[in-house]
Amino acid sequence: MSTDYLKRILTSKVYDVAVETPLELAPQLSARTGNRMLLKREDTQPVFSFKLRGAYNKMAHLPPAALARGVIAASAGNHAQGVALSAKRLGCKAVIVMPTTTPGVKIDAVRALGGEVVLHGESYNDAYEHALTLEKKNHMTFVHPFDDPDVIAGQGTIGMEILRQHPGPIDAIFVAIGGGGLISGIAAYVKQLRPEIKIIGVQTVDSDAMVRSIKAGRRVHLSDVGLFSDGTAVKQVGVETFRLAREYVDDYILVDTDAICAALKDVFQDTRSVLEPAGALALAGAKQYALDHKLKNKTLVSIACGANMNFDRLRFVAERAEVGESREAVFAVTLPEQRGSFRSFCELVGNRNVTEFNYRISDSSLAHVFVGVQVQSPTEADKIAATFRKNGFATLDLSHDEMAKTHLRHMVGGRSSMADNELLYRFEFPERPGALMRFLNSMKPDWNISLFHYRNQGADYGQILIGIQVPAGNKKAFKAFLDEVGYPHWNESDNPAYKLFL
Repeated sequence: MSTDYLKRILTSKVYDVAVETPLELAPQLSARTGNRMLLKREDTQPVFSFKLRGAYNKMAHLPPAALARGVIAASAGNHAQGVALSAKRLGCKAVIVMPTTTPGVKIDAVRALGGEVVLHGESYNDAYEHALTLEKKNHMTFVHPFDDPDVIAGQGTIGMEILRQHPGPIDAIFVAIGGGGLISGIAAYVKQLRPEIKIIGVQTVDSDAMVRSIKAGRRVHLSDVGLFSDGTAVKQVGVETFRLAREYVDDYILVDTDAICAALKDVFQDTRSVLEPAGALALAGAKQYALDHKLKNKTLVSIACGANMNFDRLRFVAERAEVGESREAVFAVTLPEQRGSFRSFCELVGNRNVTEFNYRISDSSLAHVFVGVQVQSPTEADKIAATFRKNGFATLDLSHDEMAKTHLRHMVGGRSSMADNELLYRFEFPERPGALMRFLNSMKPDWNISLFHYRNQGADYGQILIGIQVPAGNKKAFKAFLDEVGYPHWNESDNPAYKLFL
């Protein structure tokens, strides 16, 4: 089967629509990490993503009669554009089923390429099931986004290009994993010709279906996936991609949202290009892997796999990149409410650049301030906190507290004596018309909202922080409410930052 993939990749028909993308050195990042960091620029494809390769290869291998009946796909993003452009080039009809939650910019992009868009369901799974129904009804051919040998082989041409472009030593190739099509294709090719090169898969901590499946020895289905890296937000990997990953992939690494934002900034600084979160995932993994294994003077290739980024999301990315690169530390500091204490605190901060400072009077004896400080290394945050504490200022390091970074830093107010029986919850929900009202309407009318924070981040999903006054006897009803709403949620009622500031 492995030799079969080598042949499939070598005979792939991708270059009618795809281009051979550059393999470029990232000079600033290389200097900073002490390794030769190379980027495979799949963001420079005509649809700004590698997905074009697999989609076209699958469709180009279809018999003329199948092409004449048309193709169908389910996708909320890059695969949709790949199928639409391939259909346009091959002169066949393409129907793309997309969730109703898909941003207008992606729908417009598919239509601009000549694809017919059908909006159905709230999730990719809903769209996928509907596409299979339409496939049977209209006798069309389904083009799977990852679990198909021709699609996998099309993506594998990236591995072929890397080895041709860089015949010298390569220590590792880092690849983002959603359903597994990209890493399967690259690994199946590279491991046949250069088995000494490590293939390392990268996933987000909240969308790690492949990592969990490898550990379990079977395909695991996730009930929820994180949505920030939407291009890799897949609940279950493919049958064939799982088989190939088990055979060829050497290692895996998980990274968080902040690390992806830092990698997006790294790519921008070296190339002046803006990737999408999934596009920078491999680089985030390469940086973390090099740090964890203390790598120096190694040649590391990262696949920059896509650049279909909503412009509005850049606000969020810029905010989190400094924390992700450990260039910003965020603290909650308690000062005595007395003359001179604020000046003493400022002297301890010294000439460091302050990125944020929030304070509201709330107590006659103590003051709580929320402060962000630029740092040069991860260890510097610990030293700053230790200095504050040594000088009598109680300090909490909030640099890794999701609630503090997403919500608290934008809020003012303080503690309230009126907020009896308050429960604090953080929710993530699809960013679509009516989602917020659906949430509010499902609450019992006698539950009072005592705190609310929502900020549009320009993403496909929204995040809210909400305080709800739930009497002690209503806990069972509240649990039923959480189950009914069905959105991912986190109980923040015991979060120390909440107790200090809110």
